[in-house]
Amino acid sequence: MIRLIDVSRRHGDHLAVDRVSLHVAAGEVLVLVGGSGSGKTTTCKMINRLIEPSSGRIIVAGQDIATLPAHGLRRRIGYVFQRLGLFPHMSVAQNIGVTPRLLGWSETRVKDRVRELLALVELDPELAESRPDALSGGQAQRVAVARALAAEPPVLLMDEPFGALDPLTRERLQQAFDRIRRALRLTVVLVTHDMGEAMMLGDRIAVIHAGRLLQVGTAKQLHDAPVEATVEELFAAPRRQASLVAAMLDRETP
Repeated sequence: MIRLIDVSRRHGDHLAVDRVSLHVAAGEVLVLVGGSGSGKTTTCKMINRLIEPSSGRIIVAGQDIATLPAHGLRRRIGYVFQRLGLFPHMSVAQNIGVTPRLLGWSETRVKDRVRELLALVELDPELAESRPDALSGGQAQRVAVARALAAEPPVLLMDEPFGALDPLTRERLQQAFDRIRRALRLTVVLVTHDMGEAMMLGDRIAVIHAGRLLQVGTAKQLHDAPVEATVEELFAAPRRQASLVAAMLDRETP
């Protein structure tokens, strides 16, 4: 569904993404993992031309995206932003219906789609007329996912979608997302710095460091045969956290 071929992005003298090549199969979740400034968000944004590649080619559903109008491409690819980007002056229903209306859907079809998506993301239909500032963080995140899915895109891009949520809400939404993407057979590229989240949600994981793609594979493949110390260190972080929690619980046990 998605292919990146020797894709680079340069900001002045800085090479933010350095000749990245990878593919994402139809129905697969590929997670881009790396530290801050590694190039993972830039890579994600180049797939729908929010950022233009400096060189290389990106193919989506068999088409070179450079040959497509950027606005038309973006209407075919769902995007969940790190800071959500809900329109504060619009209701929940209006936010979800933005792209279908831009595509010329009838009002009846838009309303039916909004109702369908509220049910899919498990939101009370009574929230349809609420404004974003009346929602909890978890509710707002569900609206952002619903909006990204509104025009029935086959591809969904997600940039740190659960990072700002409390742990319990984050876990519930991760589970909801996994259910939704399997039900809809979505092709997903998800950006995170959390290796635990990557292992939970990803079919495969791509590790990016300093703009370079270090390794791609399943969690087991990367864990069992890391090609560089950076990959090994990413897997060590969840283990250290688990060990720290276990040690604290043991210390507090009477």
